[in-house]
Amino acid sequence: MSAPEAASPAETRSENSGGLSNKGLSAGTIGLIGAVVIGISCIAPAYTFTAAVGPTASVVGAQIPAIILVGFIPMLLVAFGYRELNNRMPDAGTSFTWASRAFGPWVGWMAGWGLVVATILVLSNLAGVAVDFLFLLIAQITGNEAIADLSSNVAINVLVCLAFMLVATIISYRDMQTTQKLQYFLVTFQVLVLVFFAVAAIVEAVSGDGFDYQPFDLAWFNPFAVTSFSAFAAGLSLSIFIFWGWDVTLTMNEETKDPEKTPGRAATLTVVTIVTLYLLLAVAMIMYAGVGTGELGLGNEDIQENVFFHLSGPILGPLAFLVSLAVLTSSASSLQSTFVGPARTLLAMGHYGALPANFAKVSPRFFTPGYATIVSAVVASAFYVVMRIVSENTLWDTILTLGMMICFYYGITAFACVWYFRHQWFDSVRNVFFTFLFPLVGGVILAILFFTTLIDSMDPAYGSGANVGGVGIVFILGMLIIVGGIAIMIWQSVKRPAFFKGETLGMDAPASTRRRKMEATR
Repeated sequence: MSAPEAASPAETRSENSGGLSNKGLSAGTIGLIGAVVIGISCIAPAYTFTAAVGPTASVVGAQIPAIILVGFIPMLLVAFGYRELNNRMPDAGTSFTWASRAFGPWVGWMAGWGLVVATILVLSNLAGVAVDFLFLLIAQITGNEAIADLSSNVAINVLVCLAFMLVATIISYRDMQTTQKLQYFLVTFQVLVLVFFAVAAIVEAVSGDGFDYQPFDLAWFNPFAVTSFSAFAAGLSLSIFIFWGWDVTLTMNEETKDPEKTPGRAATLTVVTIVTLYLLLAVAMIMYAGVGTGELGLGNEDIQENVFFHLSGPILGPLAFLVSLAVLTSSASSLQSTFVGPARTLLAMGHYGALPANFAKVSPRFFTPGYATIVSAVVASAFYVVMRIVSENTLWDTILTLGMMICFYYGITAFACVWYFRHQWFDSVRNVFFTFLFPLVGGVILAILFFTTLIDSMDPAYGSGANVGGVGIVFILGMLIIVGGIAIMIWQSVKRPAFFKGETLGMDAPASTRRRKMEATR
């Protein structure tokens, strides 16, 4: 049932009306800057970029800035769709809620499943990265390289990882004010170190002290200079990992000031800030090290796992430890802020009856989704322990499947924007672009990437090379996640039919301006 035209979309409604309703979260606690900071933290630019820039250089050479811009396009287009949906329906369930309102409960449930699975799995990866860089940092400070090897000890690795997870869970369980205060410090430090590193690299390169100095060239920003389709595909795949996380700003929409506008603006500002930072870093690294396969060249496979670490010594000298500290800070802060997304999506799914009622529980003291936060932490911790004991390659292959899941739920959300506003597409020129063309193009790009990755991952050589019966393990893991989600959804439809009948969250498509005017004159 649609809300009256004069009513705010965030207004509390009867739960059995099929409309949106309040979930008991602490309203008005997050401002625009706070939301942007949490969004940047979730993306984890220091960790993400140091792992991505090397492989990208191997594929596209000096066109790294161009491929960043290419990868930025679908994220920005989808962000516009997210913003329009949030303006109309600010709800903590985001993709789950919006897809349910546009396409019905079944598609909405799977969109929520995709978001929850992707974020819970990445939590375990972030915790593991934090462990590696903690020991690496200690080794740098003490000068004892053997300390870095402690992260390879399974028992020590798992214990420290669980400690990181516990601390992040406690902080996330508390009120959003605590999260904001912590993230202001962690994100500010991370960004300042990255900017300092980039400026120092440019100064060293221009002064003649670079490893393989390359004069700045605007041609690096020309996407048409990337001639192969595989390079473009690599760029789009890269965007999934280096930009993913900005949508956390929207899962906090019920807790932000001015929930109809602030989250959408925060999402856009987050994406634009991140792409600017990435471009600065890419230019600095190319100017200093070049893209060759020499000792410090970005194309050298031996340094691609952590480019920042290998370049920090030659560029920053005794201050090199700051870069490792920034990457540790990046992964640790992202671990904490990433809890925001799945916890609030699970809260919404429990609130509307798509999952057991326990998920709808809000901490009476902190007004946060306490039960959902704890469940997310337990599942992510258990997953990491099992995968770390079984095989590091299995963990890496599982992380590769995240690309498919992210394309899956981002794509559904983009198409949900298009369909939900179908009666308003041509109400204005603005609507043509922001409710129709932009989200449609973004959704199509993500859909193509989803199916391309799905097909490619069937190759037994994809990822680590592990396979079952000649089928790549990445494809198998991806299918297990999707099929598992469908099975759980069917079970929930039997146990909780009200949601799947549209009684707790019904479909809703706003009428065009012309139709509303006609109805008003009757």
